[in-house]
Amino acid sequence: MRFLANENFPRTSVIYLRSIGYDVAYGSEDAPGAEDSEVLTRAVVEGRIILTFDRDYGELIYRRRMRSPPGVIYFRYIPATPEEPAEDLLRLLRFEGISLEGSFIVLERTQLRRAPIALIMFCDRPLGSALRAMAQSARLRRSHLVV
Repeated sequence: MRFLANENFPRTSVIYLRSIGYDVAYGSEDAPGAEDSEVLTRAVVEGRIILTFDRDYGELIYRRRMRSPPGVIYFRYIPATPEEPAEDLLRLLRFEGISLEGSFIVLERTQLRRAPIALIMFCDRPLGSALRAMAQSARLRRSHLVV
């Protein structure tokens, strides 16, 4: 699994994840000051799941309909320690039945919310017309509907 840590993600967590074998690119190291849209594009091109404390990715994906990365994990809390986001990600990875790919996950201290993003990844049309087209198409295989 490949990750792209936004520059607001703690460096200590990036180092920790790398030390246990995860492929984590870090915006602060190789693209400091990059706009969110540039980070999103990079994640799409490199096939990486975004790790961020920035809620703007939901806006870019769902409202502005930019191409979706394999996944987004939005950490919606202030970490008590610099290692906490990495530890929470590792806990999340241990949960059976939760797929990070094709998901926009909002991770809070007391809850987890997940929204699919795969439909947007597979089409260039607005979501409403894409859903209508899928419902009308007998040729569309059900495997494209990742929920």
